[in-house]
Amino acid sequence: MDQDDERLDRLDELLQALPVENEPMTVSELDGFVTGLLACPEMIPPSDWLSQVWGVTGDAQFPDLATAQETIGAVMAHYNDVAARITQSLWVEPIYEIDTNSDETLWEPWVDGFTRAMALRPKAWEALLERADDETRETMIFIMALQDIYIGNSKFSDEEIDQIDEEAPDLIPNCVATILHQSRPELVGAIPANLPGQPFKSAPRPGRNDPCPCGSGRKYKQCCGKN
Repeated sequence: MDQDDERLDRLDELLQALPVENEPMTVSELDGFVTGLLACPEMIPPSDWLSQVWGVTGDAQFPDLATAQETIGAVMAHYNDVAARITQSLWVEPIYEIDTNSDETLWEPWVDGFTRAMALRPKAWEALLERADDETRETMIFIMALQDIYIGNSKFSDEEIDQIDEEAPDLIPNCVATILHQSRPELVGAIPANLPGQPFKSAPRPGRNDPCPCGSGRKYKQCCGKN
C-alpha cells in the first residue's frame, strides 16, 4: 500500500468516526466537494466550507483536541493534494465509491459533493455560466443534470439515465477540465497543451467494461478502475 492509499484510508476512518446522525461527507463526497471549491471562479476560504464536511449541523463533536487536529489536518491535506493536481495538469482523477454488491462505480456521491461546493458561491457560478463558451456552458448544465438524476428530479427517460449512468464516470474528469479552463484561466497558461490551440485532454481512460490495461484479464471496473 502506497502513501496515497494509506492517507485516504486514514481519511476515510476519520470521517466515519464523525457522528453518523449528522451525515458527514464520505471520501468520495469530500473529493467532489474540494474539486468544486477549487474550480470555483471565486476563492472560498476554509472558514466558509470546513463545517460542511462534518455534516448537516456543522458540528463535528470531536472527542478531544488531538482528534480534531488530525481530522482537520487530513481534510486539508486532501484539499491541498487535489489543488496540486489541478495546478499541475488541470486534470482530476475522481474518487468514486464502488457498490460492493454489484461492483458498479457510483459517481453520484462525487457529483453531490461538487454541486454542494457550487452552492456556496451561486452568483460566481451564474456569472461564469453567462460568460462561458458553449462547450463550458453545456458541461456545467450536464453536471447539474447529473445531480438532478441523483436526487430524483431528472426529466430524462429511464433508458437515457441508464446510458448516462454508464458513461458518467468517464465523462466527469473531462467536464472538470473544461470548466477549469474557463473558471481558472490563470492556470491555463502554465499547462502545456496537448496540441496548439486545442483544449486540454487527458489520455482516454478505458471504459468500465473494457479489459483492464494492466493485463490482469479482468474488466477495468473490477481491477484498476476501483481506485
